[in-house]
Amino acid sequence: MMMLKSSLAASPSGITIERIDLYPVRYPTVMRFKFFEGPTSSGGRPAILIKITASNGAAGWGESVPIPRWSYETLEGAMATLERYLKPILLGLDPFDLTAIHQKMDQEVAGSFSTGAPITKAGIDIALHDLIGKVLGKNLSALWGRTLPKELTLSWTLNPKTLDEIEPLLEKGRALGYENFNVKVAPDPEFDLALCRKVKDLAPDGFLWADANGGYDLDTALSVLPKLADIGVPVLEQPIKINHISGYQALKKQGALPIILDEGVVSPTDLREFIQLGMCDGMAMKPARCGGLVSAKAQLELLEEHQLRFLGSGLTDPDVSLAASLILYGAFGLKFPAALNGPQFLGESVLKIPFKPVGGKVEIPTGPGLGIEVDEDKVRALAEKSRTA
Repeated sequence: MMMLKSSLAASPSGITIERIDLYPVRYPTVMRFKFFEGPTSSGGRPAILIKITASNGAAGWGESVPIPRWSYETLEGAMATLERYLKPILLGLDPFDLTAIHQKMDQEVAGSFSTGAPITKAGIDIALHDLIGKVLGKNLSALWGRTLPKELTLSWTLNPKTLDEIEPLLEKGRALGYENFNVKVAPDPEFDLALCRKVKDLAPDGFLWADANGGYDLDTALSVLPKLADIGVPVLEQPIKINHISGYQALKKQGALPIILDEGVVSPTDLREFIQLGMCDGMAMKPARCGGLVSAKAQLELLEEHQLRFLGSGLTDPDVSLAASLILYGAFGLKFPAALNGPQFLGESVLKIPFKPVGGKVEIPTGPGLGIEVDEDKVRALAEKSRTA
């Protein structure tokens, strides 16, 4: 992985990581989202807010955003990993040396096919980026030598249970200024085609992005992709399970639609291998999934090198994780509406100035680090409410 320190002046002398505070929370949700359903997954959007304080008094905020129905990582598991395994090895280290920190985290919590516990580790990575930016008085984009646009266009997420729900859900987004829509599909191709056809009829000029979350088998995917293309769907994200490598090669060879990878691409090594194996036309980026911004930035540079597209996505990112994604996508010139739907599905914020999309767009923070101010009173209140819920 590329070390952020290599693109900066030397880190200020003697600064070390002095304290790491963890706040497990559950953000209340305001709309149905399929990954927050079920007897053990309901109760709000789980997250762990992480505050890393350096020996000079500077502090950075990060956020781990586990979703057990999307990944294997849980709120309880992430807390145990952070408290018992990662905190003890990080205290006293140079917060600017991100390469050494990631190496230590990966040594302590090993991976299997790829990076172990990447969603958990992403919170540490994001907090360190925020801390570094604040110490140097620079936004992350400036640390990367890149410029930011003022705002990012967002996509409204549709995951209806019935076809009758499509129009009201779409109109709810449209009333807030959204003109682009992403839909959850699979495993029922008949429902999916009717869903996409309806959305295309209602919003013919919008970018319609379909995400199967690995829910099709290969034969179904080979059958449904040309039909989605005929409707006007421009891309399909994660049509089958990521370990079906020959299946992805067959879909790529078919060429009915650009194939976008998501689940299963965690490290730059994964992405490079999948590109060399001819499995994809691009990737849906999620810094939270990738173990943080060091890995995510390296992957976007790899996509640039191979002239492949990237879509900007998220894990219903709240607050701090959302800020990191906004800066990353803006800095790397995202060309498509971003499915950053935390503001759509979450009913509370711990920021002093919460993100408020206007006209289907949201401003990208430009201040030092992540460019946001976390309200610690709100953090503690949400943590307390989450404990007693």
